[in-house]
Amino acid sequence: MQGPEHHQWVKDFVLGNYGRYDFWPVRGEGAQVWDEQGRRCLDFAGGVAVCPLGHCPPAVVEAISQQAATLIHVSNWYSIGLQGELARLIVQDLVQIPGKCFFSNSGAEANEGLIKLARRHGQNTGGRYEIISFTGSFHGRTFGAMTATAQEKIHGGFGPLPPGFVYCPFNDVAALEAAITPNTAAILLEPIQGESGVNPATPEFLRAAQALCRRHNLLLLLDEVQCGFGRAGEMMGWRAILPGDEIQPDAISWAKAIGSGYPLGAFWVNDRNGLPALLGPGTHGSTYGGSPLACAAALATLREIARQDCCGNAVRQGAFIAEAVRSWKHPLISELRQFGLFIGFELNEQALQPLCHGKAASIMLAGELLQRGLLVTPAGPKVVRWLSPLNISREQAQEALDIMRAQLDALQSQLQAS
Repeated sequence: MQGPEHHQWVKDFVLGNYGRYDFWPVRGEGAQVWDEQGRRCLDFAGGVAVCPLGHCPPAVVEAISQQAATLIHVSNWYSIGLQGELARLIVQDLVQIPGKCFFSNSGAEANEGLIKLARRHGQNTGGRYEIISFTGSFHGRTFGAMTATAQEKIHGGFGPLPPGFVYCPFNDVAALEAAITPNTAAILLEPIQGESGVNPATPEFLRAAQALCRRHNLLLLLDEVQCGFGRAGEMMGWRAILPGDEIQPDAISWAKAIGSGYPLGAFWVNDRNGLPALLGPGTHGSTYGGSPLACAAALATLREIARQDCCGNAVRQGAFIAEAVRSWKHPLISELRQFGLFIGFELNEQALQPLCHGKAASIMLAGELLQRGLLVTPAGPKVVRWLSPLNISREQAQEALDIMRAQLDALQSQLQAS
């Protein structure tokens, strides 16, 4: 159990690179967490989309416990059968396009793998090296993934950044076509951008990106670290925008929801034109990636998402939430963006400014909701995300709505009184 000394130890010995709320969770079950004083909160932050089944799902706990008592880790110098089982499930049952998988520890590492694949492809096709990414994107905090992220606030103070990345306005087909040069090797995009506020690619933009890739022999790389594995109401996030098999990516990255909180990242490479052979022996690796324990956690997680019909539940509960919020016509909400249980509330930043006291509106509101017992996640200065478990009940969705409405009404009353 945590005690007062833990507060001091965090202050004295943990790097202060996070702006943490003064909330100390010690136990979780499903969509609920309890802090060290025993206060219950409804968790619609989900470790930033990491807990698709909520906290401590029994099937995942059992799988981890059994595997931990059997074999935790073995080097990738040897063959790990659970990697094959997990890769087969992802390729045949989820992506449903022939290809091969690589396992790492995080989404940033998975995206580094996509970057290396793109560079290798470019070098094999005339020495190309540039990757196009998009405004509002987020691909991770490692150097390559950070540079692929088209946000100056992520880059600040870390230059010089690696060369070879070109930034383009999101959802602008003409600008994307104009950005392609003889040096372009790949296009990297999130089908639904998370960190900038649940911003989806349009169907036309996805179609255009694929057509341009095929015309110029570029790789189409999809970052589904946040929107994949059911979050948007489909196991593959891009199919929430364009259902079926019209889009055929060349590679996809994942992490977050794949392991219910156990560190695991992955990327898949399309068998098209022999692309997996670009990353042969000695080209890429990860000491811990795809350990037996990680694979056991992922297999249990993905099977439970399917068994519980979490995609269907995400569609149903997400629609219920969206309908309720839009019926409010609340003056402090400018726009609601919703795909399954990937929900972004864009706030009326200008109206809220007198109550923010130097904080971003999203951070201020997230802090106020925490005091009322609801955890949410800021996304940029004016959007809060709901990233609840995918198996939430109607009652839990209604509880979160009641808390959100009460807080927004309280803020509106303060503004009217001032």
